[in-house]
Amino acid sequence: MKSLSVIPDGESTENTSAPLYSFCKAWAQRYIRQVDAAGATEVIQTRDDRAVIAAKLQQDLRSVSVKAWGKAEHLLEKEIIRHQIPSELIDPWGISQDIYRIYLETLNHYADGVAPERFAIAIAGQIGDLRHQYTVHDPRVIGFASMQFHYTGQLLLQGLPFDQRTGLNLYFKAVDDHLYMPIQRTYQAAANYAYDDPQLRTVRRLLGSSSSIAHRIVDQVLKAFPNHHCYSGPLGATQVRISSLRDVEMFQTYLWVCLLENSISAVQRELFPLCTMLYPVLNVRWELVRYMLMLLDHELSRQLDARSWKQLREYLNSLRVMFSAEVFDNQVCFA
Repeated sequence: MKSLSVIPDGESTENTSAPLYSFCKAWAQRYIRQVDAAGATEVIQTRDDRAVIAAKLQQDLRSVSVKAWGKAEHLLEKEIIRHQIPSELIDPWGISQDIYRIYLETLNHYADGVAPERFAIAIAGQIGDLRHQYTVHDPRVIGFASMQFHYTGQLLLQGLPFDQRTGLNLYFKAVDDHLYMPIQRTYQAAANYAYDDPQLRTVRRLLGSSSSIAHRIVDQVLKAFPNHHCYSGPLGATQVRISSLRDVEMFQTYLWVCLLENSISAVQRELFPLCTMLYPVLNVRWELVRYMLMLLDHELSRQLDARSWKQLREYLNSLRVMFSAEVFDNQVCFA
């Protein structure tokens, strides 16, 4: 799998296909908007400040990764057995080594002052390779790996004073996003299209709105289920909200893959098994998922013209059928 790298300002893009470059650029612009949104509350840090923070977290990285493994194992041990995932496919020590390497590079980029949106593109190839490695034999393995990565980032941030977390959060979010979402697969599928092909135009149109769509949907889900508590706390809690936003964006990204690949395979082989393994232990009720998909239907229909919406809705309808009450027999995820 070919890694993507950041294309510096002013550098020729003749070796990069126009569709792929446009998609990468749109993804980077999405991160710029997130950086701008975070900037209002972020404490300005000098390069020396970042170097000190990075050095501290690099020292903590190995021990934190071990704790993250224990937390992920505690949550998923029964699910791994229930889903009959062969134990030899999950190598916690190998995943820990990957975590150490990726987070070490992340902290180095942070210390060097690389902008979060540029880091998000630069790291895409490496994490895309890891994601392929984790999913090639059994896509459900990504559930264990992504959870261990996620908890590593959380535990690292918890070791910092609150005012030092905001800027670093954006770098860790990039790692999280690339693991949970098939971003590299989207890049590869996009490269098969001409710049003005309708499928690619649709994805570029939605990519620019994906974050705002996620925010509106999460706000409405919170209003509809104000008393629901997930594993990490109530829906309105900061960390739960961050995870909820990521999940709504994850569903959108899988829809883009379906459209670009002209196949529901990514949802059938990855997204659905991943959700059925993770959501029960995280106390995410299927009722919430169905409500989110209904809201996503409304949001996307407003974003697209009739032809584009007809193409995409086919895959969204498939998702709604897969997560329907008939499939789950109205069961609650978490006992």
